[in-house]
Amino acid sequence: MRKQLLFIALTAGLLASAPAQAGEKLTLLLDWFINPDHAPLITAQTKGFFEAEDLEVEIIEPADPAMPPKLVAAGRGDIAVSYQPTLHAQIEEELPLTRIGTLVETPLNSLIVLKDGPIRTLADLKGKTVGFSVSGFEDAMLGQMLRSVDLSIDDVELVNVNFALSGSLLSGQVDAVIGAYRNFELTQIEIEGKEGTAFYPEENGVPVFDELIYVVNNAKTEDPRFVSFLAAVEAATIYLTNHPDEAWEAFIEAYPHLDDELNKRAWSDTLPRFAKRPAALDAGRYQRFAEFMAEAGLIGKVVPVETYAVEIR
Repeated sequence: MRKQLLFIALTAGLLASAPAQAGEKLTLLLDWFINPDHAPLITAQTKGFFEAEDLEVEIIEPADPAMPPKLVAAGRGDIAVSYQPTLHAQIEEELPLTRIGTLVETPLNSLIVLKDGPIRTLADLKGKTVGFSVSGFEDAMLGQMLRSVDLSIDDVELVNVNFALSGSLLSGQVDAVIGAYRNFELTQIEIEGKEGTAFYPEENGVPVFDELIYVVNNAKTEDPRFVSFLAAVEAATIYLTNHPDEAWEAFIEAYPHLDDELNKRAWSDTLPRFAKRPAALDAGRYQRFAEFMAEAGLIGKVVPVETYAVEIR
């Protein structure tokens, strides 16, 4: 009996002194520099939800925001954060990508004007200047919003302002900006001493879409790490919803350079928009948006949703 107890004690001691086994490694490529849009991911990292799923996740900010889905398609990353409109366009380009989950389940894109400016309704855009950053989808979105008030893209003057959306509006360079995020640019304008008004595409003729999604290489959709990843993100999102202040403190402890008024307010503004069931797929939403993209001439054909979007378990 004494020998058994000694053996158990020695075994327990060896186990306690042994290094913890490393989790499954996974590379996550972001769409942009870390910001409150990534709150569930950072919460999963800082609060141990990835670790609880035996994952070791490397979160990488992109040098070029256009590259993450392409790198994943080329097998040089496991998961990329991307955009639903971008996915439809890249499927058209025959990139081997599949959507496996959702990060932000509503549009963040909007058309923003100054509240004290000349535009009170979308119809007031006739003859006005509209700033944009990226042509293509933003043009199509604006065109559909204009059609909802019997105008067309020819009724406005488009001005490429690069990524200076708020600055170009505040300086009077343009009368409106398209592609501005309702959870950032509106607050940025207010911090600068003005007040903005947002017109939401999903309320003005554009089908609702997922702003941010997770995409993987087609050949890897059966990878069990992705099931664990989405389980961790779901748990982190629920924690974030229930404990936003604690999650914010962990966020700025990890990224102290983001501790400012803009990011703190964006944190609160984005909370309602995170997918509480990130693995869930609304196939009808993807079908409707693909049809919109085709009608706008952004893609040549509508392919079956199941060929580029799945619900993994």
